[in-house]
Amino acid sequence: MARIAGIDLPNEKRIEAALTYIFGIGFSSSRRILATAGVDPTTRVKNLTEEEAARLRNEIESNYRVEGALHTEIGMNIKRLMDIGCYRGIRHRRGLPTRGQRTHTNARTRKGPRRSSGTVKKKPQAGKR
Repeated sequence: MARIAGIDLPNEKRIEAALTYIFGIGFSSSRRILATAGVDPTTRVKNLTEEEAARLRNEIESNYRVEGALHTEIGMNIKRLMDIGCYRGIRHRRGLPTRGQRTHTNARTRKGPRRSSGTVKKKPQAGKR
C-alpha cells in the first residue's frame, strides 16, 4: 500500500484513480502529475516501484497544495469573507447557502433539520384543581 501525502492509497486501483483519494487532487490533476513524474497511469498501486512512489511524492509536495494545507487555506478564505462582512461571508456566518440557491423551501443540508414552531401544551400543576 503506497502512502502519499499522508493518505494510504487503495492497492487494487489504477494509480490515476487512486491519486484522487488525496484531498485537492482530481482526475485531471492526477493525470498531469503522472505525466510529469513519468509514471504509467494504468499501473496498479500495488505494482508501483518505490522509485515511482518517491517521484509522485516529490511532484505532489513541490507543486500542489493538498490535504491539511488546502483545508487551512479554504478555512482562511471563508474566515476572511466573514471578517470583511461581505454578502457571502454573512451567508457563511448564518449557515445558509452562499451561491444563490433558494431557501424558502429546500436548503436543508445547510440549514439543518426543521425546527417546529407548534404550540407547547402546558402541564397541569399539582395541588390545584
